Amino acid sequence: MTAAPRPLPITAPTVLHTTVTDPLARPLLDELTYEYRTRYQRPVDLGLEYPAEEFAPPRGAFLLLLEDGEPAAGGAYRRYDDRTAELKRIWTHSAHRRRGLARQVLDALEREAADHGYTRLYLTTGPRQPEAKGLYLAAGYRPLFDLTAAPESIGPLPFEKPLENPRP
Repeated sequence: MTAAPRPLPITAPTVLHTTVTDPLARPLLDELTYEYRTRYQRPVDLGLEYPAEEFAPPRGAFLLLLEDGEPAAGGAYRRYDDRTAELKRIWTHSAHRRRGLARQVLDALEREAADHGYTRLYLTTGPRQPEAKGLYLAAGYRPLFDLTAAPESIGPLPFEKPLENPRP
């Protein structure tokens, strides 16, 4: 009698602090660009939207979650004001969705921003991204818009969240 094959151990994704221009980030950013173009029917160029240095330390960060050395999800923040970091480009590759990776990116960005002295997070998401809206609400972000209004009537949906335990 042959023993049933044992499942391979699942390893937790690793967090890589890198840059927006890292070639490893390209598949995620390309897929995000495509998603924005198809959802909003307009051209998008994430490379031109914000200078890469806005997502570099000490004012910002760009993180990738790697599984077996490959990017599965990522996200960034940049300085919004003296006490606020703005979250941007949070994305999970389509082959890795529905596993909580976006939440892991969000948690890592929150810790990173708090460690760099920010006391508040701010973000916007598009009105045609209900899964992002749900993620931010589930993660304790406060909507800065009327939740009962049609999202398309609002435009970008803004959220905020105070950071606990910021660095002194």
